[in-house]
Amino acid sequence: MSSKVYTLEEVAKHNSKDDCWLVIGGKVYNVSKFLEDHPGGDDVLLSSTGKDATDDFEDVGHSTTARAMMDEYYVGDIDTSTIPARTKYVPPKQPHYNQDKTPEFIIKILQFLVPIAILGLAVAIRIYTKSESA
Repeated sequence: MSSKVYTLEEVAKHNSKDDCWLVIGGKVYNVSKFLEDHPGGDDVLLSSTGKDATDDFEDVGHSTTARAMMDEYYVGDIDTSTIPARTKYVPPKQPHYNQDKTPEFIIKILQFLVPIAILGLAVAIRIYTKSESA
């Protein structure tokens, strides 16, 4: 017996408390009767409708008992060509932001010279105060 194949569009229509279908691991499950009994609450299941919920399911780390229970809710397979390909988020390239528009080389010179000037001032004060007390 071959199982029915559903498109994601068809499965997405089943997204209410009375009629809730999920796509997990390429299979379609009608979990409407299980909503009240789900340990994580019905909101967790309802928030996973209309998409491939495999990652949501796997991230939680369900028990083997929970996985075995899935068989009784199985209604068919998903047409994988109807699931949009996942794209990895790549943040846009942004140029280095120099807030006050100071040229980079001036900043680098100051990063070197300011500590040297402070050190020199500290040594000069030390020498001056030592010669005053002598």
